[in-house]
Amino acid sequence: MLLMMAASVAHAQDAPHPVIPDTIQQRIAACTACHGVHGEGTPESGFFPRLAGKPAGYLARQLQDFQDGLRKYGPMEYTVRQLSPEYMREIAAYFSAQDVPYTRSPMPRLSGDALQRGEQLVTHGDPSRKIPACSACHGAQLTGVQPDIPGLIGLPYDYISSQLGSWRTRTRATVAPDCMSEIANRLSESDISAVSAWLAGRELPGDMHAQPAGSVTPPLHCGVLGDKGDGV
Repeated sequence: MLLMMAASVAHAQDAPHPVIPDTIQQRIAACTACHGVHGEGTPESGFFPRLAGKPAGYLARQLQDFQDGLRKYGPMEYTVRQLSPEYMREIAAYFSAQDVPYTRSPMPRLSGDALQRGEQLVTHGDPSRKIPACSACHGAQLTGVQPDIPGLIGLPYDYISSQLGSWRTRTRATVAPDCMSEIANRLSESDISAVSAWLAGRELPGDMHAQPAGSVTPPLHCGVLGDKGDGV
């Protein structure tokens, strides 16, 4: 019996180890396990956002913010802990280059007045409370601006509302001055629901690519944009 066990162990040790390919797809398996094979996100859950097609600078900044502890989410903080800046840029470039269809997500039922309020905030803001329009930074079609500003449409309601809430509670932050934290803290809870619902329900434009760099002037000073902006 002992001889048979010893033979089995020896056979196992002699068996060739499987060859793991050294490809970017293999190395980002921890990313695609949650965000989808091509970074398409998980619209059915609403909480794992789409990475595909987002500006590479934005994606790299988010990885850096998780590594620096500015964004708080245990699995992401663990995943990026040992990554070099070069590797994070490589990952960001890979997902930014992915081009896959968008899938709509479930939405809550909101009143017509709430959706009208959401549209007002997204397209015109609320000057009385120094809330700029979302489109002032995220582009006329809300598809983002290269290289650092993400698109907002095509994202699930749950993800948008949870991120606006995270900026208010400081579980999501970025380099100072943190313009999104300022804006989120000027929104009421009902405003957050209204904005999230209107964005999640908006029809997608034919061209979902981010606008060219330099095509918007941010209305606030933003550290992630090199502190550019009008400083409202």
